[in-house]
Amino acid sequence: MGRATMDWKLELVSVPVTDVDRAKEFYTEKVGFNADHDHKVTDELRFVQLTPPGSACSIAIGTGMDQAEPGSVQGLQIVVADVAAARDELVGRGVEVSEVQEFAWGTFVFFADPDGNGWALQQLPDYS
Repeated sequence: MGRATMDWKLELVSVPVTDVDRAKEFYTEKVGFNADHDHKVTDELRFVQLTPPGSACSIAIGTGMDQAEPGSVQGLQIVVADVAAARDELVGRGVEVSEVQEFAWGTFVFFADPDGNGWALQQLPDYS
């Protein structure tokens, strides 16, 4: 008899920021994430959930919920179908984005949020 396995889905990553409103504006207005939740639980606890379009994984920013230093999260990665088009969209929205960089494992552009949390957009290589 086979052993049943359960799905383990990464659906939320905490991103530490210094100014929740500034970060929310950056991620929604400049990067294009959807604002799913913005809830002030108490005066000390605010939870904001933001999701990249089409993604099953969201980020959480807020106050009173994270022990990490703002800007300390590096290497967050989003896979896109066309990294050059994604770069053009970000540049058009005023985001400082690296030039397109090609590697054997994909084509990338890099950017950071206002606190310095680091992101990569990856276009997977065409193995066909």
